[in-house]
Amino acid sequence: MKFEPRSPQSGPIHRAKEHAPHHGHHARQGSCMALVDAHYFTWLLKQGAAEDASLEGLQRQMLPAVLGSALKQAHLSLDIRRIYWYGEANDHQYPNDQIARWTSTETSEDVFHALSADIRRLAERQACEHLLIASDDERLRAVMDEAQLYGLSVYLLADESARHIDQLEQEDPAWCQLLAQADRRVFLHPMALKDLTQPRTPHVATPASLDQSRAKMQEVVDFWWDEEPDDLREDLREELSGSQGIPQEVDRHLLLRVRRVLDRPLNFSEKKLLREIVRNKVLGGPAIAESEG
Repeated sequence: MKFEPRSPQSGPIHRAKEHAPHHGHHARQGSCMALVDAHYFTWLLKQGAAEDASLEGLQRQMLPAVLGSALKQAHLSLDIRRIYWYGEANDHQYPNDQIARWTSTETSEDVFHALSADIRRLAERQACEHLLIASDDERLRAVMDEAQLYGLSVYLLADESARHIDQLEQEDPAWCQLLAQADRRVFLHPMALKDLTQPRTPHVATPASLDQSRAKMQEVVDFWWDEEPDDLREDLREELSGSQGIPQEVDRHLLLRVRRVLDRPLNFSEKKLLREIVRNKVLGGPAIAESEG
């Protein structure tokens, strides 16, 4: 089992067309179990932070929200019923709906055998409809295949570089094969690190200035639109031209992005403004740059 950091790919990140949310399709629904290898998760954290990132300070109670958000961005509206966490040292955290598997030694063999056994039991007993696995152990490929033959949908949590599956085929074929075995790849956004490693403090509501948040919203929307493939842009233009709102999955995705940029939830006026900016961007209207009132 390897945990050496993989070099992030250079150049702009383009969404793989087959895994991009299609605005006209319904999201998959059902119950999901998440199985997380702590070693691999440490590597994922490093992709969005400094090289010395570790599990120390990780707030595991935030895992359901972060993983749920990643699933929604992959067009998977799933209910995470339980998370299984596989690690060596007891972190003395006891969040609800999480089961910790503390291995006796610091070897990948223990984690692999524990993960494999749980995947097989969940599949054989039809305990759920969907599995989200966070591991890069290529030996899990056969176990994933077995679970899929039982009828389960299996997803693999990955970093942004896994979008370049054609490049990975040359650079890391074993990892590429494991990614290809999954029904879908679910990408953990680097900014999710902030939600996982910082304690959540209640936000004190204060009158928010639309002028202060307007420019940041526009930047987020511009970046999102630049990432969208041409065919999905056309689909969205057609959908918005015949409606007054924006698709729910797009709304959720952009609200999450803006919330992370502003580092706080959006108020009602800001949500309304964001949706106006999105519609103007998609339909080619004027950018919202001037202060209201």
